[in-house]
Amino acid sequence: DKEEGFRPMHPTSVNGVDDMIRLGDLNEAGLLRNLLVRHKDGIIYTYTGSILVAVNPYQLLPLYTTEQVHLYTDRRLGELPPHVFAIADSCFFNMRRNKKDQCCVISGESGAGKTESTKLMLQFLAAVSGQHSWIEQQILEANPILEAFGNAKTIRNDNSSRFGKYIDINFTKGGAIEGAKIEQYLLEKSRVCRQAPEERNYHIFYCMLMGMPAEQKKILSLGNASEYNYLTMGNCTSCDGRDDIKEYAHFCSAMKILMFSENDSWEINKLLAAILHLGNVHFEGRDQGGEVDPKALEKSLTQRSFMTSRESVTKPLTSAQAMDGKDAFVKAIYGRLFVWVVGKINKAVFKPPPEDTKYVRQSIGLLDIFGFENFNKNSFEQLCINFANEQLQQFFVKHVFKLEQDEYARENIVWKHIDYNDNQRTLDVLANKSLNILALIDEESNFPKGTDTTMINKMNQVHGKGDVYVPPKNNHDTQFGIQHFAGVVHYDSKGFLEKNRDALSTDLIQLVEKSSNKMLKQAFQNELSSNGEIKRAPTLSGQFRQSLDALMKTLTACQPYFIRCIKPNDFKKPMLFDRDLCMRQLRYSGMMETIRIRKAGYPIRYTFDEFLERYRVLLKSSLCDPKVVRRNVAVYIVVVVIVVDFHDTMLELERMKELNEKALLIQRVLRGYKYRRQFLRQRSSALVIQKNWRGYKGRKLYRLGFARLQAKVRARQLQHHYQQKRVAAVRLQAQTRGYLARKEWQRKRRAVILLQTNTRGMLARKQVKKMKRDTFLSAKERREEELAALERQRRLHQVLQQKKEKEASTQSESITAQEMVDDIFGFLPNMVGGQEGQAPAGFKDLEKQGERTRPEEVDLDDLPMVEDIPEEDYDDLDEYSFSKFASMYFQGAATPTHVRQRLRQPLLYHEDEGDVVASMTVWWIILRFMGDLPEPKLVQGQGARGLRGSNMVNNSLDPDLALRQDRRLSHMVGLDQVSTTGVSQQGKKHSRIMDGIFFSFFCYEIYCQICKQLQENGNRSSFYRGWILLSICLGIFPPTERFIKFLQSFIRFGPMGYAPYCAKRLRRTVANGVRGEPPSWLELEATKSKKPIAVSVTLMDSRTISLPVDSSSTSKEICQLLSEKVSLKDTFGFSLYVAIYEKVWSLGSGREHVMDAISQCEQEVKRKGGQEQHAPWRLYYRKEIFTPWHDCKEDSVSTDLIYRQIIRGLRFGEYKCDKDDDIVQLSAKHFYVQHGSDCSLDNAKTVVQDCINASLLEAKTQDKWLQMVSTAHAQGPYINSRQKAAGVKAEVVDYARQKWPLFFSRFFEAAKLSGPALPKNKFIVAINWTGITFLDEKERRLLQLSYPEVTGGKTFGQSVSLLTLKGDFSLNAAMAGNIAELVHMFLGGLRERSQYAVALQEVNQDDPTFLSFKKGELIVLIKDDELTVGRGWIKGKNERTGKTGAVPIDAILVLPTLTKPTNEVMSLLNLSPDQRKSIMAANQKETGTVERVAPVSLKEFSYEYFRQPIKDVNRQVISKNVAPERLWVKSREPIKQPLLKKLAGNSELSHRACLYMGDYPTKQIQSPLELTDQIFGPATKDEALRDEIYCQIMKQMTSNNNRFSLEQGWQLLWLCCGLFPPSQSLLKHTQRFLESRRREPLAPDCLQRLQGSLRYMKPRKLPPHQVEIDAIQQNSTQIFHKVHFPNDMEEIFEVNTSTRIRDLCQTISTKLQLVSSDGFSIFVKTPDKVLFFMRKLWFNVSPGRDLEADLIFHYPQELPKYLRGYHRCTKEDMVNIGALLFRVKFNNDKTQFVLIPKMLKDLVPNDMLKAMSTTDWQKNIVAAYNKQASMTSEEASLAFLKVVCRWPTFGCAFFEVKQTSDPNFPDIVRIAISKQGVSIIHPKTKDVLATHPFNRIANWCSGSTYFHITVGNLVKGNKILCETSLVKTFITVLFVCLFLFFLLLTCN
Repeated sequence: DKEEGFRPMHPTSVNGVDDMIRLGDLNEAGLLRNLLVRHKDGIIYTYTGSILVAVNPYQLLPLYTTEQVHLYTDRRLGELPPHVFAIADSCFFNMRRNKKDQCCVISGESGAGKTESTKLMLQFLAAVSGQHSWIEQQILEANPILEAFGNAKTIRNDNSSRFGKYIDINFTKGGAIEGAKIEQYLLEKSRVCRQAPEERNYHIFYCMLMGMPAEQKKILSLGNASEYNYLTMGNCTSCDGRDDIKEYAHFCSAMKILMFSENDSWEINKLLAAILHLGNVHFEGRDQGGEVDPKALEKSLTQRSFMTSRESVTKPLTSAQAMDGKDAFVKAIYGRLFVWVVGKINKAVFKPPPEDTKYVRQSIGLLDIFGFENFNKNSFEQLCINFANEQLQQFFVKHVFKLEQDEYARENIVWKHIDYNDNQRTLDVLANKSLNILALIDEESNFPKGTDTTMINKMNQVHGKGDVYVPPKNNHDTQFGIQHFAGVVHYDSKGFLEKNRDALSTDLIQLVEKSSNKMLKQAFQNELSSNGEIKRAPTLSGQFRQSLDALMKTLTACQPYFIRCIKPNDFKKPMLFDRDLCMRQLRYSGMMETIRIRKAGYPIRYTFDEFLERYRVLLKSSLCDPKVVRRNVAVYIVVVVIVVDFHDTMLELERMKELNEKALLIQRVLRGYKYRRQFLRQRSSALVIQKNWRGYKGRKLYRLGFARLQAKVRARQLQHHYQQKRVAAVRLQAQTRGYLARKEWQRKRRAVILLQTNTRGMLARKQVKKMKRDTFLSAKERREEELAALERQRRLHQVLQQKKEKEASTQSESITAQEMVDDIFGFLPNMVGGQEGQAPAGFKDLEKQGERTRPEEVDLDDLPMVEDIPEEDYDDLDEYSFSKFASMYFQGAATPTHVRQRLRQPLLYHEDEGDVVASMTVWWIILRFMGDLPEPKLVQGQGARGLRGSNMVNNSLDPDLALRQDRRLSHMVGLDQVSTTGVSQQGKKHSRIMDGIFFSFFCYEIYCQICKQLQENGNRSSFYRGWILLSICLGIFPPTERFIKFLQSFIRFGPMGYAPYCAKRLRRTVANGVRGEPPSWLELEATKSKKPIAVSVTLMDSRTISLPVDSSSTSKEICQLLSEKVSLKDTFGFSLYVAIYEKVWSLGSGREHVMDAISQCEQEVKRKGGQEQHAPWRLYYRKEIFTPWHDCKEDSVSTDLIYRQIIRGLRFGEYKCDKDDDIVQLSAKHFYVQHGSDCSLDNAKTVVQDCINASLLEAKTQDKWLQMVSTAHAQGPYINSRQKAAGVKAEVVDYARQKWPLFFSRFFEAAKLSGPALPKNKFIVAINWTGITFLDEKERRLLQLSYPEVTGGKTFGQSVSLLTLKGDFSLNAAMAGNIAELVHMFLGGLRERSQYAVALQEVNQDDPTFLSFKKGELIVLIKDDELTVGRGWIKGKNERTGKTGAVPIDAILVLPTLTKPTNEVMSLLNLSPDQRKSIMAANQKETGTVERVAPVSLKEFSYEYFRQPIKDVNRQVISKNVAPERLWVKSREPIKQPLLKKLAGNSELSHRACLYMGDYPTKQIQSPLELTDQIFGPATKDEALRDEIYCQIMKQMTSNNNRFSLEQGWQLLWLCCGLFPPSQSLLKHTQRFLESRRREPLAPDCLQRLQGSLRYMKPRKLPPHQVEIDAIQQNSTQIFHKVHFPNDMEEIFEVNTSTRIRDLCQTISTKLQLVSSDGFSIFVKTPDKVLFFMRKLWFNVSPGRDLEADLIFHYPQELPKYLRGYHRCTKEDMVNIGALLFRVKFNNDKTQFVLIPKMLKDLVPNDMLKAMSTTDWQKNIVAAYNKQASMTSEEASLAFLKVVCRWPTFGCAFFEVKQTSDPNFPDIVRIAISKQGVSIIHPKTKDVLATHPFNRIANWCSGSTYFHITVGNLVKGNKILCETSLVKTFITVLFVCLFLFFLLLTCN
């Protein structure tokens, strides 16, 4: 019999199976063995179909790593071994596939592992979401808080959940977690007051007492756990395997993550401490009626108040009653605190769904509820818990058994009914039927006199005869039993009613109301909100049943998954399998029946359409019509659509396999088609090439034979003819050359004979004269004769002098020469020029602060001259006497000596009769000036008029001569009358004489007349006056070449002091040229003293310098002298300015005469009726123009002067900003320059006065400006960075240079002679660093040319020819030479510095050394020492191909530009001159016929896509015959609805484009940035709005005659094309719209940006940036950004809207010549939006491999880390590094050793400064410096890097953070991220506390100021929670490092 009772074991039971459905031994023993075998192998998960059976291993298994998460992601159930992750993935997959909510019911006994399974499900879903968002971490961190408050140690489980929870996780449409909501059920509040033996209270109490700091415990009067009754009832205060200190740290971290404030945490701790203290309160009974202390707490706990019919009665309680009341109060506090905590968590993690009805939220619910419990003593809590488990078991039974078998019966499937354990009867007894047990408990609880005994009696009476209820054994027994699905459980009814009522006395409620604890009141908010009304509180069982019913409804609405947790033993030991215990759990869970029904049944269901749609790919036939198949396979439908669980997995796998095969098939066919088509095209092309080549080769070979024969014959014939012709030619040449040679020889012979004849005659005559003289006189006699002649002359002079003295004896006193001069020029004041009168408008501030220097004696001959007379020309002047000149050139009998009468004819011959009259008038004026003629009596009324204004001059001079006066006068000064107030008669006389002389044009005649009157002039007064007059003339105009040597010879014999003075003036005038204006009063003063003129020049920094000048001084000389005085190096562009009244004009820095300008100013004063000597003119030294390559770092003095000029310009309104913010930022920078970081109010007021214009101060109050400037200054980046003032000045100068290029331009008036048509032919040419601009009189741009568009310029007299790509312009300008010179200088300088060239021809090279390129391609030039321009080669890079190589110089054209040329320039360069002319002509023609050619509009597009026009009844009544509204044409009124049909009803974008374009007025002034944000902001987020934007802009540009509005529209369209492309339906219409308007400047750029947005980039995510708007508003499509580098360098790079960070990094790396751009990145400094380019990742950085990167990036980035003390190093290393850093700063200059103590913080880490004394540091550093070999600063920087790179922390990114996760670590730690991983470092000792490699990091996320990292296992991994303000930077660095790590891991 025994043998018959045994049978062989099925093979599947030997080693076990993954899915118990596949077991052969389908019995209890087989199930148990399968679990046992797998448990021994460490396999805890087993499938039962789609149900997971999980056995608690009581140990940590390596099953929950990130690798496992990735392994089970997106896999079908059953494809991999069983795992809880597989269930979670199935929930996630089915939620997204079926669009249905999922739930997972996790059930099992207490200690079976339900809570851990729930946490693992959460971890997996968070990982699959993949967002690393803060909400994910918040959901995960809710568990530590809930476990702390709701979990406790029981005899069966060390972490038993004493409450139930349902976590509903919400997902977005894309599968990302967006929130969660937690529902809690039935917290076991009685555990707070009582615990069973070997059990603990809730974890939070023990964690708080162990982990709370001692200071806080002292405040709360807390001690150890053993001191509190509530914690010692179970005689267990510790738990093996739990670290309460660490758990408390995790609890505090989770509180922070879930937004619990510090106050919330403290209030919670206070309530918990109060509960513990209340537990230690004891009550004692007294005989005298219970007198207690009158405190409120004692009163509430020891008395009970109740209302009678008349009054309130207070009844004292017994000690037992008081103890029960105290416990009830404590339980109420803890229970409501738990509810409040859950609500607080939900507030943090739950995101309410939007109001949009279309929004669909998907969710996955996880149910972790208390397991079935059966203790030795079971109370009311166990009844509720087991009732909940009955409900869940029924839910399981209903889904697994009932619904399955009912479905099979409906589908008529042949099915054998499977019996199962149905617990419906138990549920009926407990809750469903009338008078059920829970209803009886509620009923008895509502009776005031109800007791536990009356309750059990009723239950015995109603249910005593049933088989579910087990009545007590006798009437005195308080226990009853219930037959549950897991067995009979006996409950002790004692305390049932009290627990069920769950009510507090009114005394305790009033006590809470009087409490000052806000959190306590919040917890009891419902009780306190009743306002004293007595309401019957719902019972505990009623509340629980209500929440449980809601839970079951939620679960029913979801697709459920089940996890059955099995507890292997009751001892919580690993690898121990209790068979009886496991079998009991398998039995009551119905696992056997589940396996049977899953094995025989079909749990997976599809509708036929769903099944056919999903799996039709598995059909072998090619055609499958669902309607036909439905009719033909009606019988087959049932079998197929209801599928076995295993088959569903197999179908899914087969489906994926088939789809992959079909995808590969489609790819194969398409690729074959593509390459076949490509091959056929290439083959046909090859055939054409072969055919033509073979034909060509055949013809070539055919012709070659005949050609050779012809060549031979023709060669011989040609050779013969050539020989004949050569012989004849040689003969002819010989004859011709002989004839010519003889003829030339005869000509030369005759010339030589003639020359010899004349020479010999001249020599003979000289010899004869010499012989005659030598005959009579010897040398000694000649000397004596000369002395005698001199003696006679002296005596004659004495005689004449005596005669004159006699004549003057009648006068009172004699007059000396100096006195005579003083008398002549006595009317002149003694002054320094440029200091008279009040300063001109806008320059008074400089007058107040200016400090004048004394005039310096500077020899004007030392100044640079344009040309000078060679010294050898002065050697022999004896032959050039004035008498000789007079004899040769004077007319008639004119003598060279002094006369006192008028001449009858001019001294020199003049053809014009008017010139003769003028010469005679000049003679008359000279006589009057020298006193040789008396002063005529003036007619009354003419005393105040000079000769220039008198009728006498006008009558004497020819009218044509009078008109010539205008040639010399400036356009600003006229010839008006002069006021005579305050001027002596003698002064007026001399003024008239001077004017009369210098307004004539007969310099030659004047010099002759003056010299004649000085020759043999015996009148001393007349003689000195004449020399004064001559000296004045010598400073105004030079003599002719014919007369200059005679004049020099004459000057030699001048009186003492005048000879050298006049000679010097003559040299200066000859060198600097003729003047254009008469002499000024200053010149007359200088003539008086014969010294240079002192003039004051004011600089823009308020300094005033007095300089010596003379009549010939030019602005170039003055500028050069000033630059030397102020040590100015960068002198270009600084010019001399003259100002008078409100007029200011530039004298430049060239050959303009300074005294001419001063003379003009005096004439202007004269014209206004003032005195010339008091003319209030001023000279200023200012920056006029920049070079295109200007660099502020080259000259700090230049930068400072320009900076002062800009600040003054801002104050006086010369430079104006578009926005107040720009002025505020400039003022803030001036604030920093002037006062540094000092933010006092007085300084702010000074800055506002210095920078803010008066009109702006009127618009806004001064206090407002003070606030704005002070705020900007305080927030400025330069304060924290301690930037030098010079750098801030340079920023201001660069800003002004970029912002106001026209204000820093040189202006030239010009008239167009020829060239392309312009609106005006007379205009102003403005030349600045950006290019050449033609402006009209209103400063409107007529034409703008960049320097790449200018090819050259030539000058022809007063005309200049500009050669440009847009045509050649011939201009007539007075300063044509200056224009050409400036253009040539800029073009040449740009070409020298340019990196761009265009190919002039095509070059194809097979050798990679040489660069191949096509004609017209852009070549980027690269500096190379091997290839230089001198050798004819240069290194270049092809912009198109990206290749580099050698380029021949003659094959390229270097473009004069520092930035990449625009597409327009490149297209013009690629065209021939004729093509360019034709294009320009076509543009002109198109411009002329624009009205006749209709541009393309959206009319055609509107018919199909636009809405119908809105019918306006009022408009139709007013205009009966008006045409319907045209939606595609511009309207001045805002549209009421969008244009497109698909946006009908949405009017939010109606009129924004109108506002920007100015077509619609608005009261609120909005900036362009605000309008563009409103226009493009919604469209960047919603794709449906993008076409609407395009349509509205193009609508407003159609038929728009307002030029301003049209320009604004083009700006909007340009911005729009760079943001996002239109849809395909609108794209072609947009392109046609742009192509039909190609003449518009922005149309080509719009097309290009549109193509770029279609091809190379995704749509932009944000509206246009301020930089883009500023650029397009200045009609510039180029955007430049300044990029800063760690070594304080900065460069400007061009970017556009499609520029990616990667592209910019590559461009910067190429320009800096870095080896690679890997590891570098762009950083944005947010306050100023400044771009920084730095190294971000330090993987594989080796110092010395890339020297440029070491010097620019590695050294300046690593140095601050070292000085902050981030690295751990020895003293020797610090000393050596200190010496290296000293060498970096001072190179080899040992004299700076004395500075080491002051700069020690720049040499040694800050935390090590006190390691040695300052003297020791200095001594050691000097010693180390001397030991080091001589090296440069660069070598020292590299040596520093080589030392630092040996340390493990080299290249780390350091973060100082505050951590709260590990109590063993200090609060402040330093986290270092490097290629080794994430390290935690002690900030003081620098010890590495922990290092976590990247492959150990399981998860990370970040919040606003927190970041969280999980390291290791997902279950028991280490958690790091830190707080820092650099969260974004930390997470970015960590993410990039992780990405690169896993990328390298994948590659390896």
